[in-house]
Amino acid sequence: MLTRLTSVFAKRVASRAASAQRRVNLRRAALAGFGALLLAGCAQPWQQFQQGQDGSAIVAKLGPPREVYDLPNGGKRLMWPTQPMGETTTAADLDSTGKVVNVRQVLQPNEFYKAQIGTWTKSDVLVNFGRPEETSYYPLMKREVWTYRYLEDNVWYMMYSFYFDDQGLLRTTQKSPDPLHDPDRRSFF
Repeated sequence: MLTRLTSVFAKRVASRAASAQRRVNLRRAALAGFGALLLAGCAQPWQQFQQGQDGSAIVAKLGPPREVYDLPNGGKRLMWPTQPMGETTTAADLDSTGKVVNVRQVLQPNEFYKAQIGTWTKSDVLVNFGRPEETSYYPLMKREVWTYRYLEDNVWYMMYSFYFDDQGLLRTTQKSPDPLHDPDRRSFF
């Protein structure tokens, strides 16, 4: 009799454990689906526009651009920076008729690495990345430095710097951790 009661009890416990595990798995699946749905609804500004769309659609959605630059092909580059504290700048290139050529986030490594040492000038950097978060001049090096905040691989808070000689020609670049997000340097006093 005791063996039979023990067997029935063990089966009930096992059944309840399996049922609880199914509920946990169902909850996890529901949360994963909900998370994917949320991420799909949170497309970044540069992902919401298509080539050939009228440029006024971008301005209607993002508001007036904070920076506008002329492009060599007769088009315009519209920029919406989040500097000085943010890490993104949305840039929309429009052709001469005002149609969207592309929209992208320009403060990222694959964009920074397009800069050509010895060829690019301050004007090239300005048109490609907008106004810098910070500018400095190092008299011993005879270099002016423009620095931009950015997020590398959506994980690391970084600074990207462009060093110009006295003629305004790009001489070197440098990336470094953003001290604003360094836990060892954060202090209220």
